[in-house]
Amino acid sequence: MTVPFVKMHGIGNDFPVFDHLQLGAPTIDQIQDAAMQLCDRRFGIGGDGTISVLPSEKADFAMRMFNPDGSEAEMCGNGIRCFAKYVFDRGLTTKTEISVETLAGIMLLDLTVEDSKVSQVRVDMGEPRLERGQIPMEGSSGQVLHEALKLDGEVLYITGVSMGNPHIVFFPEQATDELILRVGPKLETHPAFPKRTNVHAAQLVGRDELVMKIWERGAGPTLACGTGACAVGVAAHLNGLTGRDVLIHLPGGDLRIQWGINNHVYMTGSAALVYEGTIEL
Repeated sequence: MTVPFVKMHGIGNDFPVFDHLQLGAPTIDQIQDAAMQLCDRRFGIGGDGTISVLPSEKADFAMRMFNPDGSEAEMCGNGIRCFAKYVFDRGLTTKTEISVETLAGIMLLDLTVEDSKVSQVRVDMGEPRLERGQIPMEGSSGQVLHEALKLDGEVLYITGVSMGNPHIVFFPEQATDELILRVGPKLETHPAFPKRTNVHAAQLVGRDELVMKIWERGAGPTLACGTGACAVGVAAHLNGLTGRDVLIHLPGGDLRIQWGINNHVYMTGSAALVYEGTIEL
C-alpha cells in the first residue's frame, strides 16, 4: 500500500509522522512491523523513530512511537512536540492547549502559534520517577543518586530518572561524542537494567546550563532526546549542580527544562516540518 507521511524534527531528533485519522491509513501494527525499514536512512525515509497520530478516548489525541529497531518507546519529548505541530498546523485542532495520550500517561501541551503555525511547544512531562524499581534498575530500594556502577574496569557515578521511560545520567568533566559512543551501548544493555536504558553524559558549562550527549535505547546516538533532557535537568538538581530551571544544549539545539515546585517537569522547545511524501509498505 502507498502511505503518506510527513517528515519532522525537534531540534534534530527526526521522525516520519503517520496520520492514522485519515481514511485508508495503515494499521499501527503495520507501522511497527515496518519501523526498521521506515527509519533506515539509506533504504527508507530515515528517522530516530516513527510517530503515529491516533484517536483517543481519554485525551484529544493519542501518540505511539516505534524505535528504529522496532521496539516501542513509552514517550518521546521531541516527538511529542512534532506531534503537536502536526495536529495544529494540519487543522486537526484549533486548540492551543491539547492533551495527548501516551504509554507514559497523558501529556498536556501548550502551543505557541505565530502566523497560524506552531513555533514552540511547552510540554508538561509529568512527575519524574526516582525510585530504583520505577526506572527500572536491579538492586535494593531507594533512589539511584550518584551511585557507583562498574563498567569494564571503570566506575561511573550514575543517577537514575524515569520520565515514563528509563534514563541514566552521569556528569563527566567533558561530555564528548567519543565518551557516549564508548559508554552508551554498554550501559544500555547492562544487566542492571531489565528494560535497557537511555544514557546521557551531561557537562556543567555555566550557571544552570549544561551540555549533554545522548545514547538512546533502541536508536543509538541521536541529536536530541526530550525525555532525556528532562532527566538531565532533574538529575543535575538532585546532585546539587543546578537549580530547577536549566538551559540544556543538545547536539541538535536547545531545550529549556523546568522542574516545578508541583514536582512536574516542563520542557519547552521547537519543532519543524522537513518535507512530506509517500512510501510503499
